[in-house]
Amino acid sequence: MRKPVTVGAFVVFVVLLAGCSTLNTLGALLGSQVTFTQPQLQHALDGNFPKQYERLGGLVSLRLTNPTLSIPYDSSRLRLDFDVGLSAMGSSVGTTGHFALSSGLRFDPQTRGLHLQDPVLESVDVPALGGVMSGTSRELLNTWLADYARDEPVYRLDSTLLDRISARRIDSTVIDRGLVVVNLGE
Repeated sequence: MRKPVTVGAFVVFVVLLAGCSTLNTLGALLGSQVTFTQPQLQHALDGNFPKQYERLGGLVSLRLTNPTLSIPYDSSRLRLDFDVGLSAMGSSVGTTGHFALSSGLRFDPQTRGLHLQDPVLESVDVPALGGVMSGTSRELLNTWLADYARDEPVYRLDSTLLDRISARRIDSTVIDRGLVVVNLGE
């Protein structure tokens, strides 16, 4: 008689598993963490770029394209690489270089998203400027980075996931072994 109960429990488990849209949702229901992978975050970034930023009434422009996100397995920070186009006084914005940054992540309940936390420029390569950015260009890039980290999420949690974890609070967000881990509290 023991066998039908075991098979029945297994069938119920499989049906519940199939009903969950992602393993993250199942993890949120059963555990204290929700994880996100590099492809999930990359997909969200791809839908939000290119971006154009202007300063000084449009005299200086910054265009960011081709975001590439990686999560090194042995790091507590992710890495973002961008192609960058700079223009001044109305000249066209083309790809003039590349820059990379590293950052932690934090959850912002206002945007319901994961934002950069303490981003740091790791490298800047702008061959059109002799490989070195001018003070104005670097200032524009740093201003964009601060604004982006404050206002725009790298990844926005979907409504289904937020509804399922609504009785829990998000305690912290960490990057661990190549994954973004959102730790849930009671």
